[in-house]
Amino acid sequence: MSSFSSSNPNNVPALTTKPTCSLVPPGQCQFGEEFSKAKLMERVQVSPTSSVLRFALPDETKPLNLSTCACILAKAKTANDPEAVIRPYTPISTNAQVGSFDLLIKDYGKDAKMSKHMCEDMAVGDEVEFKHIEANVKIQAPFPHKKIGMLVGGTGITPMVQALHAILGSTSNAQESVSMLYGSKTSDDILGKELLDNWVKESDKFSVTHVLSEEPENSTYKEGERGYITKELISKHFPGPEEDGIIIFICGPPPMYDALCGPRDEKDVIKGVLGEMGYTPEQVFKF
Repeated sequence: MSSFSSSNPNNVPALTTKPTCSLVPPGQCQFGEEFSKAKLMERVQVSPTSSVLRFALPDETKPLNLSTCACILAKAKTANDPEAVIRPYTPISTNAQVGSFDLLIKDYGKDAKMSKHMCEDMAVGDEVEFKHIEANVKIQAPFPHKKIGMLVGGTGITPMVQALHAILGSTSNAQESVSMLYGSKTSDDILGKELLDNWVKESDKFSVTHVLSEEPENSTYKEGERGYITKELISKHFPGPEEDGIIIFICGPPPMYDALCGPRDEKDVIKGVLGEMGYTPEQVFKF
């Protein structure tokens, strides 16, 4: 069984590793259609409001075997809540990791029952139940598209990290470029920033532009943009809808979907900024 056994965020493997392509087809995940218990092995706070949690797998001699891209469902009884809470999470560890898996979770405070439970209330050794169903399987790697744009908000980074492992960790992938616009509130709470920065340095096909909506005016932050992801930023950093082999992945909070592409559950229509720009449903994948 693997463990990072460190309170130092810089020693958390899932946030420091090189891109690793470790693909398995759907249907092999250790978690099935019924909830199974998994024990919390370790939790490391990696930003003012986020932590990486490592859970033990039912079979500690094997990896999670989750397909790329896919998520799992977590269920737990939280404090002062009579009903169990269920939420989807995308692991940031890969199938190269045996015996455990890692979740990057942002603590949204008392109004977000599951994230508060995971980041604040649980103790090492406590258990959460997980399952994986067919509906949790998303677009699958390897991706045939030549150019990929990623629109990300907050914890929407986790499925993108999963996809990037498959893209940047493969020597035979088809991508010519991967461009990310990553919206966060402030510079000290960009989830996975060091991991992404390292991958940008190591790959000439990957770029990230951070867009901060609540960075203090007197901040010395000069690396990216301020405000919100706009039509102008998309035009500047992404291939246009007229280009062949383009797809845009988007994952973030509901207001982001509403503004940029239309509601998440409306798969066959593209509204908002991307719709105005002419991107089609075949060119936009809503996680």
